Amino acid sequence: MAETILKVKNLYKLFKSNDITANEDVALKLLQEGADAATVLDKSGMFAAVADVSFEVQRGEIFALIGLSGSGKSTIIRCLNMLHTPTRGQILVEGSDITKYNDEQLLELRRTKIAMVFQNFGLMSHRDVLSNVCYGLEIRGMGKAEREAKGMEMVAMVGLEGWEHKTIDSLSGGMKQRVGIARALANDPDILLMDEAFSALDPLVRNDLQFELLRIQEKMGKTIVFITHDINEAFKLGSHVGILREGRMVQVATPEQMLSQPANDYVRKFIDNVDPSKVFSVRNIMVTPSCMIKATDGVNIALQSMRNNGVSSAYIVGEQMHFIGIITLEDALAVRAGKKTFEEAVIKDLPLITDMDTPVADVVELAASAKFPLVVVSEGNVLRGIVSKASILSSFCN
Repeated sequence: MAETILKVKNLYKLFKSNDITANEDVALKLLQEGADAATVLDKSGMFAAVADVSFEVQRGEIFALIGLSGSGKSTIIRCLNMLHTPTRGQILVEGSDITKYNDEQLLELRRTKIAMVFQNFGLMSHRDVLSNVCYGLEIRGMGKAEREAKGMEMVAMVGLEGWEHKTIDSLSGGMKQRVGIARALANDPDILLMDEAFSALDPLVRNDLQFELLRIQEKMGKTIVFITHDINEAFKLGSHVGILREGRMVQVATPEQMLSQPANDYVRKFIDNVDPSKVFSVRNIMVTPSCMIKATDGVNIALQSMRNNGVSSAYIVGEQMHFIGIITLEDALAVRAGKKTFEEAVIKDLPLITDMDTPVADVVELAASAKFPLVVVSEGNVLRGIVSKASILSSFCN
């Protein structure tokens, strides 16, 4: 069962305008009555950056927060490590409400539990790559040999081996962000906060870092809250996505749920430009083969099954649905005519999909070059389904 590591409950964050008569209580009352941010500002002198936001993040998942500029996403992430003190609400980290922490507790939280990666990298130009990565360990008092060993491990993790003693100014934007990620990971935090960490990078570098982040998260099992304004990035990275509008949470769902069941027209318009093939996985489009026979069946059963199902090939399975191969109509007829044995007729050298959560976009090229529908198997080569070119095409048009 999934474990909740972070829970945000009825979070509000208000900022005073220049009006010295700003009234927080009036603003909160208006927000609870459903007033929009403009009305609240006009009647209370308070700007509502975040209003009654609640969500949960499970241990080991990437939770993506997305919204237009001014939607409150960056304010929320700064509340999660108490860089902003919430006006009202709770932020529970492993059940402990950090909004009630004193300065000493908050310092320990930021040193050991929560780390942040910034859009502008936040690196120190007078330090080389390794000493930037080790900085958090240094201020925790870790010895030089131990912290540099840990730092080198993180440098290797983000693919910067050989660059550990280079100056920050000599790095590209993508490399600087890798250093930022390595520095955050060096402290071994439970939760990693990333505020539009890739938005300043060019598309190719951004795509590489998205892949690297998924790889690192899979290997280290970190919980990540990722802020972005790019819906495709949110859907690619997030196992759950929260869409914000004017400080309020509009919908929290998996990418697949949000694509198929948007909460309202705002969400529907927001995700109009999403590429469904990058959201839907093989699991969503695979089907059970209509013509399937056991290895112990003979060629006559194979031919009869093909005829009954109106197809020209049959999938062959052994005990416990272990996938063996495919026999075509042509080869089955050759077996019956005595021109080859049943064993010789079975086609075994076929491309297999071994992960049902593979995005559809990742199997397009493989499917295009395959003679037969792609076979999906789980551990032990157990047949789970097939993916046809038609089902891939339909996912693009969903």
